[in-house]
Amino acid sequence: MSESNLQVLLAHRPKGAPQECDFRVVEGPVPEIKDGQFLIRGRYLSLDPYMRGRMNDVKSYAKPVEVGGVMEGEVAGEVVASRHPGFKTGEKVLARTGWQRYGASDGTGVRKVTSDVLPLSAHLGVLGMPGVTAYVGLLDIGQPKSGETVVVSAASGAVGSVVGQIAKIKGCRAVGIAGGPDKCRYVIDELGFDACVDYKAGRLADDLAAATPKGIDIYFENVGGEILDHVLRRLNAFARIPLCGLVSQYNLTEPYGVKSIGSLLMNRVKFQGFIVSDHFPRWPAAIADLTEWVRSGRIKYRESVVQGLRRAPATFIGLLNGRNFGKQLIEID
Repeated sequence: MSESNLQVLLAHRPKGAPQECDFRVVEGPVPEIKDGQFLIRGRYLSLDPYMRGRMNDVKSYAKPVEVGGVMEGEVAGEVVASRHPGFKTGEKVLARTGWQRYGASDGTGVRKVTSDVLPLSAHLGVLGMPGVTAYVGLLDIGQPKSGETVVVSAASGAVGSVVGQIAKIKGCRAVGIAGGPDKCRYVIDELGFDACVDYKAGRLADDLAAATPKGIDIYFENVGGEILDHVLRRLNAFARIPLCGLVSQYNLTEPYGVKSIGSLLMNRVKFQGFIVSDHFPRWPAAIADLTEWVRSGRIKYRESVVQGLRRAPATFIGLLNGRNFGKQLIEID
């Protein structure tokens, strides 16, 4: 194959916020496949906050990326060569081949895309890991009941936007927290949330109280830090907190000290961290429901697509700083 394999490697382990010099872009040969393998040509790369943790060599739920290794990530693409009986040339797939143009696979963890209801890119967002994360976290851990108040941070992002819309489907009051007036207008006007608090406006406590006059029954946590502290003060008895992410903490060398932790005890709160890969039996039902909700217009989604794999490091740094709007993707070429 004449085309080269463009790759983004981890050059250094960041101290604090990652810099572009912590990545290295290289070109090399396309992988050769063996019996039982197939070759995937990536079309879209998903960028997600969890990738920041994979850059650190610390104990976690998954192995870190090795220095000099290809950055971790999921790709939507197609099979371009196969010596595997279960995968044919031309099939669309989702695979964790990382930040590169081509990847070889034996089929482990690979999902075929057989539906053409939405573009291929959507299977990395609303019909992929972020959508399923929102579904499992809210419905299985949050267990919303009609009439309850659901608050979600990073509400305009890939996960948070779906959380609020599912909350509305289940008859709840949906309140988002997002950064800036444009994101808040989108959350209310396009996604149908009941309210959105702009945490950058400098009135977080007052605006959150005004948006949650009956308190908070479920808080879907994506951010952490000061926002979590303010939410804890608004919790109702027996509130539930699905802990999905802490993006405000990922670049800190000294973590934020939560001051209102006593609320968890006083209000008998269920506070549960979760990783969506632990819930694979729920994926088929989640994707079926999400597909139907998107098809019927009950869930809307937005993508931020940047052209070119070479721009992935800068785009990822921007994602960690909240510059994305909706699901962040790289169109590999």
